[in-house]
Amino acid sequence: MNLRIFPPEEMLDANVKLPLSKSISNRALIINALSGRSQSIGPVAKCDDTDVMVTALTSDSDCVNIGAAGTAMRFLTAFFASQEHRTVTIDGTERMRHRPIKALVDALRNCGADIEYANEEGFPPLHINGRRLQGGKISLSASISSQYISAILMIAPMMEQGIELTLEGDIISRPYIEMTLSLMKQWGVESTFSNNVITIKPQRYNAIDFTVEADWSAASYWYEIAALSSGFVSLNGLYNNSDQGDSNIATFMECLGVITEFEDDVVNLQPSPEISPRLNLDLSDQPDLAQTIVVTSCMLGIPFHLTGLSTLKIKETDRLEALRTEMRKMGFVLEIERDSQLIWEGVRVPISQMPVFETYEDHRMAMALAPIALMLPGIVINNAEVVSKSYPEYWQHLQEAGFRFADADAPITTDEQDPS
Repeated sequence: MNLRIFPPEEMLDANVKLPLSKSISNRALIINALSGRSQSIGPVAKCDDTDVMVTALTSDSDCVNIGAAGTAMRFLTAFFASQEHRTVTIDGTERMRHRPIKALVDALRNCGADIEYANEEGFPPLHINGRRLQGGKISLSASISSQYISAILMIAPMMEQGIELTLEGDIISRPYIEMTLSLMKQWGVESTFSNNVITIKPQRYNAIDFTVEADWSAASYWYEIAALSSGFVSLNGLYNNSDQGDSNIATFMECLGVITEFEDDVVNLQPSPEISPRLNLDLSDQPDLAQTIVVTSCMLGIPFHLTGLSTLKIKETDRLEALRTEMRKMGFVLEIERDSQLIWEGVRVPISQMPVFETYEDHRMAMALAPIALMLPGIVINNAEVVSKSYPEYWQHLQEAGFRFADADAPITTDEQDPS
């Protein structure tokens, strides 16, 4: 599905019921399963990533295909490794077969796991023979993916010795690790996290009733829309002081002209004339916000230097290269440094045609690029259906906010588009 997008004809004033948090949902599903609870928890996110998690956890099949869901691959690898007498082969899309998982497998093997590579060493698919894991003292690089760490932490209470996990190097996406430990505590598991060492003793999860809050990552695209439209947006289901690291979008967007007002479980976004002349941010804790911040800053003409982006190369696509390529279509010349930094110093080149953006099978590319239509009506988003990975209702919600869509091959009949 290729969409041509046009902005609302009137001042934007949107009230949005956001999807539930994918990050919280996936952790809650794993922890709930480990608690031995027979019934499912309350409503969870309805998206591809969570759907495959639910299917895998409720199926007796010895072959599990998680598609493009990287979180599911990591969490389920650890989960199945800890399930005694369960044998599973876990696989995914062709892209998933090229996303590294060796660091997690090595760490699980050090805990006593029986995991073999079905094809290429270091990559899915994986053949897993579940067993009671020994645990003990292990080390894991903290600079690759916090999901490796969370995957091990959630099964740690089930290990004979528990675990003493030393995180080596700079910790990225720390809020996601803290989110995992916080959720584990709600299910009754205690832990300590001090000086890069996480300790969890053998213990049992307690079955509880649990409610999933709305998704701050999904909220980020509405912050972008608010910044580029100077309109008003209300987002439902969000809370102040959330465990979700991406809730920091509220702070970041203050620099880009958006004020956040909290009212119970509603967040109201209002325009502000206060916009920073330059943005320098370390996104080590919130790398998934990079696309939103890059596109917003470029479209507002604000130079930036973003660091802490080393994990973007192993996401659904190489997001550093994807951003550089797609923003060039708008004339913005971005630089990549050390495979972990994105820089724009204000350099632009002319463009001669209406941009047609690729999404690279990456939901966040599609959602971050779409709001460009507010400033350049008629842009095209190719393979727009990729949003189903985390926010299936995204296009519907944009339409309800006044955005208009047309077939990408249909001619543009208005004279309002001038890409030069």
